[in-house]
Amino acid sequence: MRKPLAEVSNVSFQYETSTKKALDSVSFTVFEGEWLAIVGHNGSGKSTLAKLLIGLNFPDEGIIKVRDMEMGEKHLWEIRRQIGMVFQNPDNQFVGTTVVDDVAFGLENAGIKREEMIGRVKDALVKVRMDGFLNQEPHHLSGGQKQRVALAGVLALGPSIIILDEATSMLDPMGRAEVLETIRQLKADKNLTVISITHDLDEAARADRMIVLNQGRVFAEGTPKEIFALDEELIKLGLDIPFAVKMGKLLREQGLEVANHITEEGLVDELCKFRSNK
Repeated sequence: MRKPLAEVSNVSFQYETSTKKALDSVSFTVFEGEWLAIVGHNGSGKSTLAKLLIGLNFPDEGIIKVRDMEMGEKHLWEIRRQIGMVFQNPDNQFVGTTVVDDVAFGLENAGIKREEMIGRVKDALVKVRMDGFLNQEPHHLSGGQKQRVALAGVLALGPSIIILDEATSMLDPMGRAEVLETIRQLKADKNLTVISITHDLDEAARADRMIVLNQGRVFAEGTPKEIFALDEELIKLGLDIPFAVKMGKLLREQGLEVANHITEEGLVDELCKFRSNK
């Protein structure tokens, strides 16, 4: 049975400068060990939801709980220790002059003893495959490497949930693939709980479950395969469809019986089998 880790119950929020709710009666549960993707066009409420999940803002209505602690002043700092966030631009997160210094920064602020800190920093960098860059300056790394260092800084703190807030949107395809593969491996090896807040449906396709936001409300919820079956409805919301889904549809229209794949890897594997069987 899946164990709930965070719960969002009938949450609404409205900025003082707006006449419209940014979030309107949003509810969902995050389960331990899952990868949940929250997608939507600009203005759908994704960024607002991220701010509420880490306590930068509090709901006007409804309740957010993390490990049965209700979001509010009483439990704010304990909840923030449970949640780590990797932001869109890794350069905005760097504070250390070297990779090691940067990953150690959060641990120093948390008062972790030096001996333990050294072990945590090394372990986190090994997990993201950046242990060969210990004394490099972060700003000299590639985009994908920078995000992996930012991820290591979060991992070293040992949160229960990691939020990727548009964390791959500024990366080139190679950098994006590096980061997503790292997340996939961490989830498999460490039972990591991940929330991807993104407009990139190719990234969302790798998740276990998806939530689609539209105008501050939950439009749809389900597995990636269930969500992408909505097809034209997603396009009407201003969301694109993953390349593999579009290509598979075109191939079926041309008479080639291929399955409905949501990732390029799955589609390529099936096409290779077609070729080898001829």
